[in-house]
Amino acid sequence: MPKSRIRKKADFTPPPAAKQSTTIRLSNRSWVAPVMLALFLVGLAWIVIFYVTEGSLPIDAFGNWNIVVGFGFIAAGFGVSTQWK
Repeated sequence: MPKSRIRKKADFTPPPAAKQSTTIRLSNRSWVAPVMLALFLVGLAWIVIFYVTEGSLPIDAFGNWNIVVGFGFIAAGFGVSTQWK
């Protein structure tokens, strides 16, 4: 049986495109670290004040929910920390 001829295909060349300058916009995230640390410290201070004052401060009406508020500030600090680069 005779061998078939192999056709050589032309190499793919992409069509010429106009040069576009892509600018990478880096956002300034210098606010992340101070806000994160502030939230951590506010949460810690909230819980410490609650325990030191035996539940009468920061907000007496919240009762033991003051602990949840303090941990909420700390959790928000961890949420902000995801934006840190």
